[in-house]
Amino acid sequence: MKTHKILFFALAVFCLSYVANAQRGVRIGYIDMEYILENVPEYKESEAQLEGKVQRWKLDIEKQQKEIDQMKLDLSSERVLLTKELIEERDEEIKIKEDEMLKYQQDRFGPNGDLMIQRRQLVQPIQDQVFNIVQEIAVAKKYDFIFDKSADIVMLFAAERNDISDEVLRSINRAAKREEATNKREKREIEAREELNAEEEEAVTEREQAIEEKKNEREQIMEERRRVRDSVRAAAKREYELKRERLLKERAARRDSILRARSGGDGAPPDGDGGDGGI
Repeated sequence: MKTHKILFFALAVFCLSYVANAQRGVRIGYIDMEYILENVPEYKESEAQLEGKVQRWKLDIEKQQKEIDQMKLDLSSERVLLTKELIEERDEEIKIKEDEMLKYQQDRFGPNGDLMIQRRQLVQPIQDQVFNIVQEIAVAKKYDFIFDKSADIVMLFAAERNDISDEVLRSINRAAKREEATNKREKREIEAREELNAEEEEAVTEREQAIEEKKNEREQIMEERRRVRDSVRAAAKREYELKRERLLKERAARRDSILRARSGGDGAPPDGDGGDGGI
């Protein structure tokens, strides 16, 4: 049934294209929604947060499964010691645990589970924004048809010159920058940027990238100079500390030598002093 719908849609597009082409060239464009989503920072951040939740949900399910497996193992080893009533009671406990785990799986990963709901909530605002931007581009540039490459309609061939995904993405980024602008000067710069066509914006982007690369290169050079300077300073400081330590040891050794010499001199009897002698 789905194939029939696609064929019917393709035939309708062909017929419309043929009629329009008799009067003027048909203009067809397409977008790649997956590509757009992957390049929207807010979506990527939210997707990463959602993936963190998914991993926690999976760990919860694994924990529940281990508890169930342990309950089954315990029952198997103790079955011969239990009465029929106790065995039935333990079986019922295991069944309840299994039902709870299945419900948890459905609540998180089922067709109407948290994952699907939150993913729709995550994608819907961007899809709405893309839809509105596509309408604006289609009207402004007189497109006859614009398709989504990542949707169910299969494209057997699509020339890259008809891909307006980057144009849509630029509009999304511009909207985000307008919201982030904190003063009139930034807003004027954004508005001036929006008036550029694709080629002009690409040229500006290349210049900005070249400037950014030079800036990064200068920062790397400065960082290397700081590293060398810090290394030289550290070596000089270490040499000074070693020299100071050596001088302190030499001074301490001389002081100890003098003290020992004085101690030895005071303890020896004076020359010629032999006490009372007999006549």
